[in-house]
Amino acid sequence: MHTHHVVAAFDFDGTITTSDSLRDFIRYAVGTGRLAAGAVRAAPWLAGLLLGVCDRGDAKARFLAATVGGHDGVRAGGAAQDYAAQRLPALIRPEMVARAQEHERRSHRLVLVSASPSLYLTVWAARAGFDAVLATELEFRDGRFAGRLASPNCWGPEKVRRLQQWFGSDQPPVLYACGDSRGDREMLALADHAWLRGDGALPLIDA
Repeated sequence: MHTHHVVAAFDFDGTITTSDSLRDFIRYAVGTGRLAAGAVRAAPWLAGLLLGVCDRGDAKARFLAATVGGHDGVRAGGAAQDYAAQRLPALIRPEMVARAQEHERRSHRLVLVSASPSLYLTVWAARAGFDAVLATELEFRDGRFAGRLASPNCWGPEKVRRLQQWFGSDQPPVLYACGDSRGDREMLALADHAWLRGDGALPLIDA
């Protein structure tokens, strides 16, 4: 990253979008039937997540493996490109796009920090003017999703770790952050100007 730039970090699901993009992507890629069947197969791990006895990343990997693991429709490009172009725009909140554009006009660096897969987020973010995407990476083998995560699930403390790694020795003079859930708490605590959806209006951009 370049030095001396103000940074604006955005969560994606629920912050920029109106709903969860991961389930929507799976439904788009493999259909409602396979999504439902996979959710049933992954139910023990999803229930364990709700009960606090299963790691969030493990539950996500099991859910993804049960729904899109090895499926031809989720090759490392086609489904993601199509989803980002044809379906994902319907979930985007216009006011958050306007917010990102205002940061961009001020020459701030835009970074998307999300627990959802980088697979389709990088496609959308590039078109939306973001400088970087820090998200959960999926493991692919021969162009197909292997059913495992290739990086830690980018949620909670992992969001801060990934941001700090991206900053390197060039800590930004000012950090803005927008989020909507418990998974954003640590990132919001790191920011100079933080906004949690449902907790008042977006702060003014004064840098």
